[in-house]
Amino acid sequence: MSKIITYVTRGNRLESIHEAKCLIKDLQRKIIFSTQNNNDLIFPRSAIKVFQAIPFAASGAIDKYHLNSKQIALACSSHSGESFHLDELIKWIKKLRLPINRLQCGIHNPLDLNSSNKLLLSGNKPNQLHNNCSGKHLGMVTGTMMYKYNINNYLKLEHPYQIEIRKTIEKYIQKKIDKKNFALDGCSAPQYAFSLNEIVSALINLVNSYHSNFIYTTEVKLLLNSILKHPNMIGGSAKFDSSLIKISNKKIFCKGGAEGVLLFAHLSKKIVGVIKIKDGNERALPSVACSLFKKLNITSNEENKKLLFWINNEIKNHAKKITGNIYTKIQ
Repeated sequence: MSKIITYVTRGNRLESIHEAKCLIKDLQRKIIFSTQNNNDLIFPRSAIKVFQAIPFAASGAIDKYHLNSKQIALACSSHSGESFHLDELIKWIKKLRLPINRLQCGIHNPLDLNSSNKLLLSGNKPNQLHNNCSGKHLGMVTGTMMYKYNINNYLKLEHPYQIEIRKTIEKYIQKKIDKKNFALDGCSAPQYAFSLNEIVSALINLVNSYHSNFIYTTEVKLLLNSILKHPNMIGGSAKFDSSLIKISNKKIFCKGGAEGVLLFAHLSKKIVGVIKIKDGNERALPSVACSLFKKLNITSNEENKKLLFWINNEIKNHAKKITGNIYTKIQ
């Protein structure tokens, strides 16, 4: 059985260990790599936002409200709350003529530290648009309005728009979602547990959609091309998923999720996969992903050089002194 272990050192001593689950397949569903956790259930969290955004893309809202490609990418995002994110989110909600507090995602400071500090020093308080899931919620609200559903309870599990999202995901995993796997996400939207096999099936079908061999081809091309055109929109200037899209020259679509999840699809090599850090510690994820990509020749030598920062990441304290590092071994 293959194992993926990430080591965290302090000085010359091992301090912590993280283990990962992983499944990678090609479009013919041949297993390229597996830690033999294929049937384990995980919550993909924000990594499935592109699937949640398909009903929004299919609703006609993009044309009606003249939404641009940055805003389309934000519908699939876990943004850092940087100024370029907020600029597009503000323009979007103004087009809807809705007050910001109609979004039910909750409020937190920007994830980007500099942006959070600037907000504090400005004397202003964060609002719902600063929430990293606000783009997803704007997509849900906009789609709900297009279908003329009630937006007051758009997050309810049995709301018709959430049922539409659920049906869409079921088409991609090609099976019904078991009600035992229903849960609530950090932003209060419905969240579902899937096996690694089911997630990889969804990704295979996503790539097939992108290459016109599955349903929702127009919508998926629009969503993915917007993300590939504006990778910083789905994460931020310092986010791993945004960096990976840029370093791969937009050949890899990927999206991270809370608790150490990454979904990826190499659109030209037609290889897809899911990674989950078992203990949920996200610091191990970039090292795991880049080590796997290098080992399996998913990324090129030139790309691997650019990913070195993420493969063997130095740990620095608040005084910027190196205290140790993070590295991954694949057995």
